Amino acid sequence: MKMPTQISVKSHRPMSNFRLRNRLGNIPYYIILAIWAIITIVVFVWVIESSFKTNREVFKDPWNLPTAPWTSAIANYTKAWEVSHMQLYFINSILVVIASVFIVVAVSAPAAYVLSRIPFIGNSAVSYYFIAGMGLPFQLILVPLFVMLSKIGLADSLEGLILVYVGVSIPFTVLLLTGFFKTLPVELEDAASVDGCSDFGIFWKVMMPLGAPGLITAAIFNFISIWNEYLLAMLIINSDKLRTLPLGVMNIRYSMQYTADWTALFAAVVIVIIPNFLLYVFLSDRIMSGLTLGVGK
Repeated sequence: MKMPTQISVKSHRPMSNFRLRNRLGNIPYYIILAIWAIITIVVFVWVIESSFKTNREVFKDPWNLPTAPWTSAIANYTKAWEVSHMQLYFINSILVVIASVFIVVAVSAPAAYVLSRIPFIGNSAVSYYFIAGMGLPFQLILVPLFVMLSKIGLADSLEGLILVYVGVSIPFTVLLLTGFFKTLPVELEDAASVDGCSDFGIFWKVMMPLGAPGLITAAIFNFISIWNEYLLAMLIINSDKLRTLPLGVMNIRYSMQYTADWTALFAAVVIVIIPNFLLYVFLSDRIMSGLTLGVGK
């Protein structure tokens, strides 16, 4: 009776050794990620801390806690928000992001459903088309894009910027939602079809509620990407009243050629970071669950 037990114990040793070697082999990657995380956290905390200092403290004691009264800290944010017109840039960013994300998700969801559920001639070709759209660097099309927008009268307008963001974001969103819809059970669609539900009814009444985690994930990723985007906005927007937040921060930086107001710049950076930070704090579980469900098969 002892022989099988000995064989069983020995049979588990190679697997245990393999897992041990695998974990030891990943130690350099863990070290690199830990160093990267520490650097990111230190810079993040330093920017927030510096936004509550005076310009003198930033240069004299850059790593010490702020000693200036709260009135000085409030003055930094007031200067960034009002004097530097960040409130106007904030409204522009909100309008652009909400409109772009809504259109992207509204267009990508039915396209992804068709690609994942309805077989047709050219299905693979359409999927490869979206993959090519993701692989094409948009820097290559900046000049022709600006020329085209100028000809149709959408250059230097929030409408033109929204149109460009929608076009750039759709390929990734379609592929993300396609993988997500493939993981949803087909039996529910068959049951709805037997009950006399149309194809659009199945999509709207069955797949959309089930696909809510994936749709929210896609919306969050697009929100973060569009909120932080700078290059396309710089190309399309020229008027000061139409600038978004990233352009506003850079405008503060360029204005410092003659007057160095670093505390206002740090305060403006914190204002830009706040929405992304809140998304990660409150919706991190939603993001991870949506990504996990999208690779279920």
